[in-house]
Amino acid sequence: MSYPLLAGMGRLIGFIVRLDRMRVPLWMLGIAFFTLIVPPALSEIYGSQQERDVMAGSMANPAMTAMLGPGELDNYTIGAMTAHQMLLLTALVVGLMAILLVARHTRGDEEEGRMELVRSLPVGRLSWLNATLVVQVGIFALLAAVTGIGLTMLGVESMDLEGSLLYGVILGATGLVFAGVAALFAQLSDNSRGTIGYSIAVLLISYLVRAAGDVGNETLSWLSPLGWVTKAGVYSVNNWGVVALMTAFALLLFIVANGLHAIRDLDRGFIPSRPGRSRASRFLQSPIALVFRLQRTGLFAWAIGMYVLGASYGSILGDLEGFLGNNEMAGKMLGEAEGLTITEQFIALLMTVMTLAATIPPILVVNRLRGEEKKGLIDPLLGRAVSRDSLLGSYLLAAIVIGFVMVLLAVLGLWSAGNASMENGLNFGTIYGAAAVYYPAILVMIGISVLFTGCFPKMTTVNWLYLIYSFVVLFMGGLLQLPDWMKQVTPYGYVPRAPVEDVTFLPLFVLGVIAIVLITAGFVGFRRRDMETL
Repeated sequence: MSYPLLAGMGRLIGFIVRLDRMRVPLWMLGIAFFTLIVPPALSEIYGSQQERDVMAGSMANPAMTAMLGPGELDNYTIGAMTAHQMLLLTALVVGLMAILLVARHTRGDEEEGRMELVRSLPVGRLSWLNATLVVQVGIFALLAAVTGIGLTMLGVESMDLEGSLLYGVILGATGLVFAGVAALFAQLSDNSRGTIGYSIAVLLISYLVRAAGDVGNETLSWLSPLGWVTKAGVYSVNNWGVVALMTAFALLLFIVANGLHAIRDLDRGFIPSRPGRSRASRFLQSPIALVFRLQRTGLFAWAIGMYVLGASYGSILGDLEGFLGNNEMAGKMLGEAEGLTITEQFIALLMTVMTLAATIPPILVVNRLRGEEKKGLIDPLLGRAVSRDSLLGSYLLAAIVIGFVMVLLAVLGLWSAGNASMENGLNFGTIYGAAAVYYPAILVMIGISVLFTGCFPKMTTVNWLYLIYSFVVLFMGGLLQLPDWMKQVTPYGYVPRAPVEDVTFLPLFVLGVIAIVLITAGFVGFRRRDMETL
């Protein structure tokens, strides 16, 4: 029996909202929080227009334009500074959020068999896709309102109502564009990994095209959705026409995705996967090789991202003394250290940020085992000559190696770009040593992931909250005047901040022992518990 194309969509909207009742608020709170804490911090750090003009001068170079886009440098108010330094990067995060949410409820649900179950009910052929898109519209409208109103309520003089609302609406429109991109690739690709991979590729290409256009040919940046973000002129000209362009483009993507969805078969895509080999290569004949093979695309993207992160920080090291040297609030963020240059103190702060970022890929690797378990994909492995210890150990070993590699790549990026921007080059050994002392803390975070996977598999998301907490208290602790005990709740709080502090062996040894205990407990739990599937 056939039903109208959108039959039952209202109930499906409620169902999707219920499924995302925890995930979406966490995304929105994180984005709103990091957006709203920046203007007050900038107001304290750059209290005078003279300080802001010095900062604007440091931003007037191709490297910063490529990274952040063009800014209103001639009138670098707190509003213009916030939009210049935060809007594009936040739009990247919003785009990633949209891709992951849409992929989960389209190709992800289809791949795991939930779509077939829904289709057996009295619902229309296009109901599930459009329910997903309607929910995304609601999510990003709410994000736009929360962000825009929140920025207005900060009471910063240069951040008026119109500019603040445009800031929020631009973020919401970016979310809709990349929700449309993900919906389109959910029809083209025949698996969720391809949907996410193609969509993120479009996101990254949009960023690179925008960077090339902003530095060279401005017309080129108009070909990128992220280029439209920088053309909005938030807190300066307030160009609302960009919002209309982004909304129209998102609507076009929605329509095309619906058209393709209406004519394709369930579990099929217009870009079929390449047929696999009839026999596995020698490289794949072990669990550890399989772990790397399954996650190679994501790990490659993270590797590039970590190098770029380090290089982006390294590119500004040459200008630090000029605009942070006599700044009181910058001193609060960097801490007190007699006899050290601003650059050396800033490197100590950067190590915290970069090693926190380098912790994400190892956690993703360990948590992937839980995802494979829920899909029932590890049962065939355990049914062969692969023990539970061997399987979990493979994911653990991969996470340990990846954590080391990510830290190394970030350091290489910082060192190479820093040497290019400074008259006196940086010593690689000093920078690497400052980063390497954080490795035991990364091992503790890996150990927590192993513990949750082995003993408390339904609580694996707690580790992400713990990592976010660590970032806030360590990176913003000095600025927000947080008590020292809050830093001691995280493993990173016990790491000596080289080269500002002397490196002592004891805290690193204790962190290593804690990591071993957590990992051991995780292995014991994984060995004894039942495997779970959805």
